[in-house]
Amino acid sequence: MATVLQRFKLTAPGATPGQKQAFQTSDVTVKSRPFLFTSKMQKRLSRRVLSMLERSLSFFPELQGETITVGVTRANLGSAVLLYKASSAVKLAIRLNVRKLSFQTIGHELTHLAQGLARVGAKAQRVLKNRIPGGEKQCDVWTLARSPLFCDEAPTYLRLPKDVRENWSHYAEGIRALCIAAIEKRKHERFYIRWLESEIRTLARNTPAAPPREPTQLSLPL
Repeated sequence: MATVLQRFKLTAPGATPGQKQAFQTSDVTVKSRPFLFTSKMQKRLSRRVLSMLERSLSFFPELQGETITVGVTRANLGSAVLLYKASSAVKLAIRLNVRKLSFQTIGHELTHLAQGLARVGAKAQRVLKNRIPGGEKQCDVWTLARSPLFCDEAPTYLRLPKDVRENWSHYAEGIRALCIAAIEKRKHERFYIRWLESEIRTLARNTPAAPPREPTQLSLPL
């Protein structure tokens, strides 16, 4: 069933001109509850992408009942935008790079939506106690802590030692545990992000090095 997106007059602070244009222009889309896919995303949509989106969303109870517009980007891994109408209604939108898609990226952008949605309307009152603080590093922390599902790739904004980033799967479980501890530490520690990044460096020093990767032989057709 095709749906036409209507133009929004107001956009969220921080939205780039390109993001505003991408989601303001009327565009025929295909809807698959709770997602609304732009025509460009529809051309690239696969069962794998839809399954990743649905699986990721299941870990965000605060987004249940919302419709999320999903578009395409090639400029980066992903982006999220909240668009506001004059009537105070909110439109949630994310853009994803399908070729480089990971659960980490999807979770990060959904966390951005949760960050913004918790600050507007009646939803803010319901999630006030569990409000996610704004910021990219904060978004990384809360995404990793939410579920091991979102640990399939290293986060983008947290400061990680080179070895940790290059061998992420070797350190992912330990860093996720540190993110959960950092969220608790935030209750009484202002500089919890600084503490977390320090603990990650300590973890990297104290964790045995990742085993060397087995060389792969390139096979060519005869």
